[in-house]
Amino acid sequence: MASPRTVEEIFKDYNARRSALVRALTTEADEVYLQCDPEKENLCLYGHPNESWEVTLPAEEVPPELPEPALGINFARDGMTRKDWLSLVAVHSDSWLLSVGFYFGARLNRNERKRLFSMVNDLPTLFEIVTGRKPVEDKPSADSGGKSRNSTKRPTDGQARSNAKLSYVEDEDEHGDTLCGSCGGNYNADEFWIGCDICERWYHGKCVKITPAKAESIKQYKCPSCSTKKSRH
Repeated sequence: MASPRTVEEIFKDYNARRSALVRALTTEADEVYLQCDPEKENLCLYGHPNESWEVTLPAEEVPPELPEPALGINFARDGMTRKDWLSLVAVHSDSWLLSVGFYFGARLNRNERKRLFSMVNDLPTLFEIVTGRKPVEDKPSADSGGKSRNSTKRPTDGQARSNAKLSYVEDEDEHGDTLCGSCGGNYNADEFWIGCDICERWYHGKCVKITPAKAESIKQYKCPSCSTKKSRH
C-alpha cells in the first residue's frame, strides 16, 4: 500500500489511526488493559489506517518502517491507578500519532505542513478525551424519560428528552465540547448526531451509518460498542 503523500491523504491516515486509539482508550479500554499484561515482553499500542488497534510487540526491523509507539506500556500498568495509566498511554499515543503524521509529511512544504498541523490541532487530543478535559459523552439530566435518540444534539435543560427527536439546538456554543464517541470529532450544528440509549455517548450519524430518516424508526438506539457487548453474553 502506497504511503500517503498529500495533506489530505496524511490527515486521513492520521484520523483513522486516531479513531482506533480513541476506541482503544475509551469504549474498549477494558480489553487494552487486559492485553497489557506486565508479565509479557515490551508491548506497544498501535493504531492502524484501517481504524483497528493492536497491542503487540514492536517491529523487528531496525530502523523501523514507521516511527514506533512507546515501548513497554504494559510494565507501568500495575504501578499506578488505571485512570493514570490510561492517561499516560494517551499522552504517548498522541506523540506517536504526530510523529507518524509528520514522518509522512516530511516532503511537504512549509504551508502544507502548517495546514496539516492545523487540521490535526482542530481535533481534541487523546489525553484530553481520556482525562475528561473535554467530555467524551453527554451528561444526562435527571429526567429518565428516555434520552433523545435522534437529535442532532442533546436537548437543552428542562426539555423532555423523549420529545427531542430530531431537534436542532441553535446554541452551538452550549454543546460545542461534546465529542463523537467514534471519531472523537467536535460537535458541529450542521451535522446529524445520535445518542446511544445504553452508554449515553453521542455519535455522528455518518460514523455509525445512521441517517435522520433511519433514526425515525429506531425505538432504542444502541451504538456498535454496546451492541457488541450484548452479543458476547
